[in-house]
Amino acid sequence: MKYKETLEFLFSRLPMFQRVGPAAYKNNLDNAHRLDELYGHPHRRFRTIHVAGTNGKGSVSHMLAAILQEAGYKTGLYTSPHLKDFRERIRINGKPISKTAVAQWVEQFSNKNVLADIDPSFFELTVAMAFDYFAEESVDVAVIETGLGGRLDSTNIITPEVSIITNISLDHTDLLGNTTESIAFEKAGIIKPGVPVVIGTSQEDSKMVFLRESALKGSDICFADSEYKVNYAFVDLQGRQVVSVERKGYPVYPGLKLDLKGRYQHKNLPTVLKSTDLLRQAGWTIEDRNIYDGLSRVTETTGLRGRWQIIGNNPLTVCDTAHNAAGISEIAEQIRQTPYKKLHIVFGIVNDKDPYKILGLLPADASYYFTKANIPRAMDENKLQDAALKFGLKGEAYSTVADAYKAATSNAGKDDFIFIGGSTFVVAEIL
Repeated sequence: MKYKETLEFLFSRLPMFQRVGPAAYKNNLDNAHRLDELYGHPHRRFRTIHVAGTNGKGSVSHMLAAILQEAGYKTGLYTSPHLKDFRERIRINGKPISKTAVAQWVEQFSNKNVLADIDPSFFELTVAMAFDYFAEESVDVAVIETGLGGRLDSTNIITPEVSIITNISLDHTDLLGNTTESIAFEKAGIIKPGVPVVIGTSQEDSKMVFLRESALKGSDICFADSEYKVNYAFVDLQGRQVVSVERKGYPVYPGLKLDLKGRYQHKNLPTVLKSTDLLRQAGWTIEDRNIYDGLSRVTETTGLRGRWQIIGNNPLTVCDTAHNAAGISEIAEQIRQTPYKKLHIVFGIVNDKDPYKILGLLPADASYYFTKANIPRAMDENKLQDAALKFGLKGEAYSTVADAYKAATSNAGKDDFIFIGGSTFVVAEIL
């Protein structure tokens, strides 16, 4: 099986949440356990770190992977979704799995599955591939990001060194529940007996859920933002953020640099630092210099893209994959702090998001280019335009992301600012 044929099999024949939405969601771990057994429980052959949360889990996963790589650990990294290439989901020391390895694995699965008769979703099969690949390549540790929720996520068959939950906000409410408490319960499903838990953001509605679940599991729990705080940042000549960090009121990590540019990373950094503390306490060899070096070149080390990523200047052009109300709120704040003469926003969302919870967060003083990514889940650009008008957001509708981006670049002057976002898939088409 060639790589192109393999992708056609993965994307077309298997239910894929990113393309079709809730229809691809499985509400049990039966297939995850069956696949795990079929491949000899590969996740038991390496150590893991499990990362869940509504927003920030991808950034936290990549930052931790970068630090572990700098510390000399052979580090696997499993994340989703991908932006341009399926292989972005499965990396070892920043290097994506090869096309040959993907094609061979899927072909072998087809042969194995003749007797096993497992009917997996795209995500279930991808998790199994990642775990088997990490085991075959003898990684020391793998940072595993959940796909959706936690309790019933296919990754939730592992017993990690530390469980991390970044934050909770209302997203995927049709599957995870329509209250902060219900979503927190689903995310808390990754808490394992005796495994320490790091919660990134203390939130009144979810805190008691996490305290209760950790107590039931006998797991030590800590809230990173009650211990670490990022007070301010400035940008150095290389474009990296130089941040001021405090731990319990005392300065730590002087001159710490982040190559991830979004200000919202100030909320993710305490989670990373506290998680690193726990690993060190458990005997992992991680020096301060590994933290400095890892965080200063996350994108170079791990290949992370799409987080307040500058893709052009004159006009300044930035894309970001934030795609729910909490994430868009952070983006809107960063836009407000960005100097520009005129603002242009290329924007598209998926049709299972409530546009009225997102559009009201966006700046009104912008020219909008409403668009639709080339996936079945994408919201019609005209429907999005109509919804935006209710919030005073004005602009034209474009049937393709390419057309919307072309119009924005044609209209923007060199002192203007173009932002592209609303959906991971809009950003993927731009990149």
